[in-house]
Parts: sequence; structure tokens; C-alpha cells
Amino acid sequence: MTRPSSIFAALVCAGAAVIFLLPPPQGITVTTMHAAALLVFTVGLWASGTLPEHITGFLFFLLAMVLAVAPPAIVFSGFASATLWLVLGGLILAEAIHRTGLAQRLAGALFDRYTRSYRQLIAAIVIVSIVLAFFMPATVGRVLLLVPILMAVAQRAGFERGSTGYNGICLAAITTTYQCGTAILPANAPNLVLAGAAETLYGVQLIYAEYLWVQFPVLGILKGLAIIAFVCWLFRAEVRPVAVPHATPPLTPEQLRMAVILIVALALWATDFLHGIKAGWIALAAGTACFMPRIGVMPFAAFNSVNFGPYFYIGATLGLGLTVQKSGLSEAVGTALEGVLPLAAGADFGNFITLSLLATVAGLFTTNPSQPAVLAPLAEHFAQVTGWPLKTTLMTMAVGFSSMILPYQVPPAVVGMQVAGLSLATMLRLSLPLLAFSIVVLLPLDYLWWRIIGYVG
Repeated sequence: MTRPSSIFAALVCAGAAVIFLLPPPQGITVTTMHAAALLVFTVGLWASGTLPEHITGFLFFLLAMVLAVAPPAIVFSGFASATLWLVLGGLILAEAIHRTGLAQRLAGALFDRYTRSYRQLIAAIVIVSIVLAFFMPATVGRVLLLVPILMAVAQRAGFERGSTGYNGICLAAITTTYQCGTAILPANAPNLVLAGAAETLYGVQLIYAEYLWVQFPVLGILKGLAIIAFVCWLFRAEVRPVAVPHATPPLTPEQLRMAVILIVALALWATDFLHGIKAGWIALAAGTACFMPRIGVMPFAAFNSVNFGPYFYIGATLGLGLTVQKSGLSEAVGTALEGVLPLAAGADFGNFITLSLLATVAGLFTTNPSQPAVLAPLAEHFAQVTGWPLKTTLMTMAVGFSSMILPYQVPPAVVGMQVAGLSLATMLRLSLPLLAFSIVVLLPLDYLWWRIIGYVG
């Protein structure tokens, strides 16, 4: 019997072929149509889950080059990004802390006191994930640091890999790390892209304290509480703590060296505003140190044990985002939307909901870091139509990209899924109800908060 995902994948391929062969409408180039076809094909296969994400990424690279949709410098642009090397370094670190047993030690130190209650454990995971976002700027790095530790936590709580409790523990960290991190300016790549676009395009500077005051009460605190509630509801489980020795043995030499590497990396990540070294290069240096003679913690042969799937997946998502942008497809979609959005001066609540949802839906057509880059050029037009200050219009974009519709939109989410061994269906079991709650409950509360502080209206 044919699986529904296979039928969906076949429809995606057929739709992409039709778009590729259609004559372009007036004002649209052939290159833009070809980019649209490649977008539908790539995103559709990611959404269907019929192939591993990195294999679909390989198909994107292949088709983009064979069909000459974009130059190699654009298609493979992700491999020149510090973000991609952050992924590689993080994957090596994740393997190293698992091999050395440091993940088990950290799991015990951070979470053992909470492993008697599933609700307390989920709450502790969400709190730690939010706090870490204040000190470590890279979402992928935080995911790759937390997930191996929490896999060990799940084991100590008596949850086997793939069990409901295991899935809930991993999803709590992955979801909180991205969605609540959106409320802290330097914590996520899209936040920084938005800040850079605001300054480059309009000379508007997004200030750390102001951004935190406007976004964190709802997108950070209330969404964190919502994640705790949804995980405990949708992934109900009872902990069965595994007996561990009361006497904690001292750190082994490998664990001690691994701890030093992690501490140095965290310190450099937290102080990047002082030294200016990008998070990707810090992660690459830390990953390389794990293999260095005498100071390292793994033999050279352990390099073959690293899961490189997320590395190539992220490379494909970054390349796809720039391909969509440079082909003119993003501009064409934005221009089409301008004429149909129900925006009007004085209709503040409707404008807030519309612009926030626009930013959320835009994630279906590009990767998450590209959402603000695609929408920011339209902010001035939206400000004129709504009568809002330009900064307020820009801020609604962060409200929108704080939620995701499908995991492929957010590369760190997919990285976390792959490291933890979670399926797409498992991720959707949390992300879709949380999305609905965010739209129906949190968006109105966010608007109310903005009214209270005088940011809109």
C-alpha cells in the first residue's frame, strides 16, 4: 500500500515540474519561475519526510547546478557562512561530550534533583534553555550542547530512546531554545538579521534592552510556560529513575579536558561583543581541539562517527534561501502580498495580527534566517499604510518568526531532531498545537502588552 507521504512527494514533484515548464507571467523572469519550481520541490520533499533531509539537500545542489537556476557562489553560499561551521563544530562537540561521558555527568549535576517528577523536569529544562540563550548567542550551538545532555537525562529518568518521555524531554529543549530565544536580541540568527536589515535599510537601531522589554514578557515567559504545559499534556509520562551511585567519582582526564574546552567555548560565545569572533569559528576551534594530540579527547578515527547529515542540510537551507532571494522570487511574492493584505490606518489590532501572521507564513517560502531579510524591505510600505512607527513594524516580524509551521523552516530544530533521533511526526505533534495556541492566545496577549507599554496604538 502506498504511503501518504509518498503520494504527497509525487504530487510535489509533479507540481514543481509544472511550475518549471509554465511560461512566466508578465513581469516575472524564467529564472524566477525555475527558482519557484526548485523551492516547491525542495521544501515539499523536506515536508514529506520521504527522504532524509540531507539527501534532499543533495538533490537541491544537483538540480540547481544542472538546471542553472543560480550561480555556484549562490547555491553553495552556505558553506562560506559561519553558521554552517558552527553546525560542524557543534556536531563534533556533541559527539565528544557523549564519548567522554561528560554528558552523563552534566545531566546529573544539572537535572538529577528534578528527575523525581516529570513536570518539574520539563520545567527545569525550559528554564535552563531560556537562561542559556542569554549567554550563548547561537541557537544551533545551544541545541547541540543541550540535546546530548538531555538524552542522558532521559536515560537517568528511565526513558528509553523513542519513548514518550524521551521525546518530551528533547522537544522541550529544542522548541524552547529557538522559540523563546527569539525574544532575546543576540540569541537567534533571525533576530540579528532583522537588526542588521533595520540598520542597513533605514538607519534604525534595535537596542538590546528595548527589544527585551517589548518581546520577552510574552515570547519568552508566557511561551515558555505554554511549552511546559503542552509537553506535559501531549507527552505524558512518569519518571522511573535509574539507580546511580551515590558517590560521584572524580572526573576522568578526558572529561576534565572536555569540560575545559566547553567552558572556554561558552566564555568566548558569551563575550563575542568584545572580541568580534563569530560563533562559527569558535565552534570550529573547539571541535578541532577535541581531536588535537594531548589536549583532545577523541582519536582521529572518531571523526567517522560524527553525523554529518545536519551539516549538509543546513548548507542546503542557506543556499536555498539566497537562491530564492537573488532570483527575484522573494521580491515577486512580497509585491503580490502588498496589494492583498488587509492593512488600514487605525486598525491596530488587525494590522498587528496580519503582519505577525505574514512573517510566520513567509517561513514556508524561505529558511528562517532569511525571513526578516525578505520582509524588511517591505517594512516602510507597511508603516505608511498602518500609520505606525517604522520600528514597530519591524518588531512585528520577530513576533511572526518566533513560531514555526513546519520544522524545515528552522534549521536548529531539524538539527536537534536528527541528533535526538526524533521523527517529523513527533515534532509536529508539539509544534502545530503550539502554533495554534500562539496565534489564538499569545498574539492577542502580545498586542495587549504592546498597548500597555505604548508601543502601538
